Amino acid sequence: MPVDACDMQRFTRDQIEAFMARCFTATGIPCADAATVARLMAEGDMLGKDSHGIFRLPGYIGRLKARGFNPIPDIKIVEDRTAMALLDGDNGMGHLIVNRAAEIAIEKAKKTGVAWVGIRHSNHAGAAGVYSNMALKHDMIGLYVAVGSANHLPPWGGTEPLLSTNPIAVSVPADKENSIILDMATTVTSYGKVKVYAQRGLEMPEGWMVGPDGKALTDASKADTGHLLPIGGPKGYGLALIFGILAGTLNGAHFGKDVIDMNADSSSNTNTGQFYLAVDIAAFMGVDVFKKQVDAVIAEMQSSPTMPGIDGVRMPGAGAHAAYADRSANGIPLPNPLLENLASVADDLSVDRLG
Repeated sequence: MPVDACDMQRFTRDQIEAFMARCFTATGIPCADAATVARLMAEGDMLGKDSHGIFRLPGYIGRLKARGFNPIPDIKIVEDRTAMALLDGDNGMGHLIVNRAAEIAIEKAKKTGVAWVGIRHSNHAGAAGVYSNMALKHDMIGLYVAVGSANHLPPWGGTEPLLSTNPIAVSVPADKENSIILDMATTVTSYGKVKVYAQRGLEMPEGWMVGPDGKALTDASKADTGHLLPIGGPKGYGLALIFGILAGTLNGAHFGKDVIDMNADSSSNTNTGQFYLAVDIAAFMGVDVFKKQVDAVIAEMQSSPTMPGIDGVRMPGAGAHAAYADRSANGIPLPNPLLENLASVADDLSVDRLG
């Protein structure tokens, strides 16, 4: 049966973070690192990215138990120049590695104006916008790109899945308006969202996936028989390709046929590639001036006359800001099928269940 709002239970962020931290600690991750991963995952849930927060916990725990993740990685810089660095994650949890890359890029950008940090030997790191947002409190623009953790997209005109969702997130600060947050896959939807639909028994909209016959696939439970569609046809394919080269090939990480499906393989080193770019606004103009100009851009976009049936022009990130406000006040909604999985994880690890 499909899951609806009546099948949801809400939990505070603190409850969810504490539960995930307990689970990670029980698998051998040091307490401080477990808390960091839990915080970054919960931040994804707060932003409304239900496919990239606690939803991922059972899969992550499975990989930790199979030693697909290194619970105590030696994350280190292997190449270092004034405005760039290359980070080796030693197969640790992607959240820890990307968080460190963002910190390095932001610190470098304070001196150089712009800084780029590439990443290799990483793993799936959850919601992309969590990391691009890290630059905002430093009055910077943050940009994050990743090679997806499983191939579900053929090259344009092909049939073999050689590309992943390869997402990008860009966060831009504003003054009185909410920040702009572009967080998107290069496919029409993320595969994680497909998995959420499958778990909740929901039918996918046409246009997300096609089956082996080339016709629309709407049964999420059969997603492994089809493939995702790129945004904008060949343009989305082109973006996925270039992002894969920049985040994967350039860093010595896996791309193309070398990408390992973390959902199907729990023990292999995925060597996931990512990169983080930080741009210090003050290197280009006064921060206050920039933020006010971004406000003006937002006002201009939102004042545009709308097409029939459209209530108003939305800015990228509007949904995330709305979700954050709702979940801060009312808690994070979790469906019963997920809660059952989380209870099994807790019992298996001999830790207290959520809530």
